[in-house]
Amino acid sequence: MLTLLLQNCPTKAEARRSAAKIALMNSVFNEHPSRRISDDFIEKAVAEARASFKGDPEEADNPNTGIGAFRFMLEANKGRTMLEFQELMTVFQLLHWNGSLKAMRERQCSRQEVVAHYSNRALDDDMRSQMALDWLAREHENQGALSRELGLAERELQAARLAGRELRFPKEKKDILMLAHSQLSGGT
Repeated sequence: MLTLLLQNCPTKAEARRSAAKIALMNSVFNEHPSRRISDDFIEKAVAEARASFKGDPEEADNPNTGIGAFRFMLEANKGRTMLEFQELMTVFQLLHWNGSLKAMRERQCSRQEVVAHYSNRALDDDMRSQMALDWLAREHENQGALSRELGLAERELQAARLAGRELRFPKEKKDILMLAHSQLSGGT
């Protein structure tokens, strides 16, 4: 069946049907109990990350390092499915890209506070609107910033699509920038 799903589709309708089948298979697979974040999974994932770490092994366990943050995120999401965790990671990718994480760090918010706040927040229209407003502010400070970032986001989305990579992050980025662009166009 998988080979049928990975074929070239001559029409957009066939491509959509194929994508829907893949999404259904992914959701069934990701909701399986074996795909939930458990203590065993956390230990294996952190051990793999630590093995690829090129610095001091003891430093890898420091909560202020990337591996420490990875462990913290996994432990904070114990019991959730991998699909839920992937959505949360998309939220954090967007917050990083948007500069929101840096702003929170400058306000001296702890990692635990940030994770606790965003772990229970879905990526919704309110969050997208807030990020679009941030991009509008950047555009007002630096004329052309929005169109440059939108062009980059479109190229990244196309490259990810062609490479068969996960599209959620680049698509959300583009959608946020398109929302900001439409607000800018409607406001002038």
